[in-house]
Parts: sequence; C-alpha cells; structure tokens
Amino acid sequence: MNRADFQHLTKLRILEAKILLLTGNYEGAYYLLGYAVEGAFKARIARQMRRFDIPDRKLVNDIYTHDLNKLLSVSGLEPEHRKLSKSNPAFELNWTIVKDWSEQSRYASIIPEGKTKDFHSAALSRKNGILPWLKKWW
Repeated sequence: MNRADFQHLTKLRILEAKILLLTGNYEGAYYLLGYAVEGAFKARIARQMRRFDIPDRKLVNDIYTHDLNKLLSVSGLEPEHRKLSKSNPAFELNWTIVKDWSEQSRYASIIPEGKTKDFHSAALSRKNGILPWLKKWW
C-alpha cells in the first residue's frame, strides 16, 4: 500500500464511522475510528519512505502494528506531539482518549455511546483533534 491508499482508507473509515455513529452502532463506529487514526499514521510513515531505499527491517516490522503509541514513535512525530501536548491541554486530553484504542475492540459487544462520542470528538475535533493534526503531516 502507498500513502494515497492510506489517506483514502482513513477518509473512508471516518465516513463509515460517522454513519455507524448516527445509527447508534457505537461498537463499529469506535472500531473504525481507531483504524482511521491508524491509517493517518501510516500515511505519514509512507510519506517518509524513499522510493529506491530499502528501509531498516526493524522499522518495517514496527510499522505492522495497530498500537497507536508505537505508530506515533515510528512516524517521527513524537517531538511535535510533545510540544503541542505541553502547550495545548485539549490536544493532550484528546490523545489520552485516542491512544488506548486497540484493534481488539472488534470483539467488544458493548461500547458505551459516551465512550464512542468522546473518541469521535477527540479524533475529529477541528481545533484539537488527532486526525486534523496528523493530516498536516501526511
């Protein structure tokens, strides 16, 4: 997959999650919003790849994860993230909400409406959301 693929999938997962949220399907919305954040990180990582270079094996292995904290590290955005978190408590709070998402949420039969709506807001808030911030770097 390439950067454009990840960007497209991120936008698609956001759209799907919004539809699920509007219809009260909170479990699916939560799950897909997490994949949207993951996709945005992977678009950023793909942007850093050089066309004719073979990437470091550890880097390649680290990319194949769903762990948002690890993807933050691999993306090279940790210094920017720390800087923004220190100066913007709302952004820091949003990261606290988003960072604990796991692909294991696909097995959750109940995810409360409030948790999903909080995640949606933390991920998509125009001013302090994680996805708008990531889109600046992808």
